[in-house]
Amino acid sequence: MHVRFIFFEFMELNLKRPIAFFDLETTGLNTTHDRIVEISILKVNTNGSEEQRTWLLNPEIPISAEASAVHGYTNERVKDEPTFREKAKEIAQFIGNADLAGYNILKFDLPMLMEEFLRVDCEFSLEDRDFIDVMNIFMKMEPRTLKGAYRFFCHAELEGAHGAGADTKATYEVLKAMLDRYDGVPYEDGKGNLSQGPVNDMKELSAFSAHHQNADLSGQIIYDAEGKEVFQFGKHKGRRVEDVFRVEPAYYSWMMNSDFPLYTKKLITAIKLRMGGKTARY
Repeated sequence: MHVRFIFFEFMELNLKRPIAFFDLETTGLNTTHDRIVEISILKVNTNGSEEQRTWLLNPEIPISAEASAVHGYTNERVKDEPTFREKAKEIAQFIGNADLAGYNILKFDLPMLMEEFLRVDCEFSLEDRDFIDVMNIFMKMEPRTLKGAYRFFCHAELEGAHGAGADTKATYEVLKAMLDRYDGVPYEDGKGNLSQGPVNDMKELSAFSAHHQNADLSGQIIYDAEGKEVFQFGKHKGRRVEDVFRVEPAYYSWMMNSDFPLYTKKLITAIKLRMGGKTARY
């Protein structure tokens, strides 16, 4: 696969700690049931140096025809590759304490990655990290795809799109170009309010690139204005989780026995323990 990049001088990120741009190729689009086929991580250190690692994995389940048509990997191609279980610690160690960034990571890549870590019981905490979704910044400022973003900001065609290595590098270049263009620029937030565009600070970018302040990763539970977890689905949508569990304890059991992501189940278990005066990390 031929990948061509044209490099420009962009604003450098104001990093307090490393930031890891990552992209996944998977067996499908269901974050609960599908698995990772390829993960590529570009880690940018505080001194500006870059490290990139890519792992091709045996997902241990069939790759859907639709997914294979996008990324090109077949079951035969990956059958002798290591599994995620075998590489999980190596991947977690490479990421280290870095903030996480990517294109559409909040809706897909981050929930998928955490499901894999939880499935193999590999310790990887999301606490004290910022998450920067370049797609959400772009959709707020210039609604396009990654290929369109690369063309718009980098003035070149992205060849090799949907290869994890090409996409992570392109995402990094697009974010830097975005900051050159939008840093501090006013924009209308969709509610008639004039707000300030993204600035070169990881916490600011994390807040700007998020649609909601999610409590879990799939957006099933979000935080309200007072920082309390609130259901974002079903018959209890808009109600606080603790309030529902107090009046309907069976709802917790129903969720634990239903087809929710493991990270969502870990969160509601932590809330349940907290209600009983205990603590848990999630």
